[in-house]
Amino acid sequence: MTLDQDTHRYLGCAGWSLPREQWPHFAEDGTHLQRYASRFNAVEINSSFYRPHRPATYARWAASVPASFRFCVKMPRQITHDARLVNCEADIRAFFEQCSALGDRLGCILVQLPPSLAYEEATASRFFQQVRLFHEGPVVLEPRHRSWLAAGPVLMAAHIGWVQADPAPLGEAQPLGWPELLYWRLHGTPRVYYSAYGSDVLGAMSARLRQAQVPAWCIFDNTAAGAAVPNALDVLSGL
Repeated sequence: MTLDQDTHRYLGCAGWSLPREQWPHFAEDGTHLQRYASRFNAVEINSSFYRPHRPATYARWAASVPASFRFCVKMPRQITHDARLVNCEADIRAFFEQCSALGDRLGCILVQLPPSLAYEEATASRFFQQVRLFHEGPVVLEPRHRSWLAAGPVLMAAHIGWVQADPAPLGEAQPLGWPELLYWRLHGTPRVYYSAYGSDVLGAMSARLRQAQVPAWCIFDNTAAGAAVPNALDVLSGL
């Protein structure tokens, strides 16, 4: 099956690279992104974390995928890791001026924080207020310092979702943040970015997506050895 008619379940990988052995599962013609989008309805853009992309680039990507396809764009490290969420309104504005060229294909914004960044309520509240000046749509947070377990009220107020990552960096049993948005980000276990997931995990993930009553994303980030695409296809087969 494909997800081209689905309205609230989004499945894909971090990036649209297709391992050669997986090519038979996708359309034969088109760019890598177009072929990827013949099966999956979402992708996570991680390159935006390292460097800016021109609005024309985002617009070209948006024009090459089906209307139901959605991009999640990772916020630049210069905001999250260098500025550490402080005094970065100009950078936030520039980022959204770029990625807003995706139009209605812009599905989500991913804010991943460095492990050394502790939670400070005033800083977090001010940062998400600034984000909301430029973007009213879905935003999810992937913190990696345990102090962020206290951030629930701020995230709720700004309607910010909580990334349920594997491995779980904070060891939390329940996600915090805005409950009207679910986002699973699977990095690979036990070897992060490399390990493939077994059928038990993938079957459970299919079940979670089937049962979701709110917008739900599942992104495989175990791309280093090519496991993400077949893992995502296995989840797709269970939907």
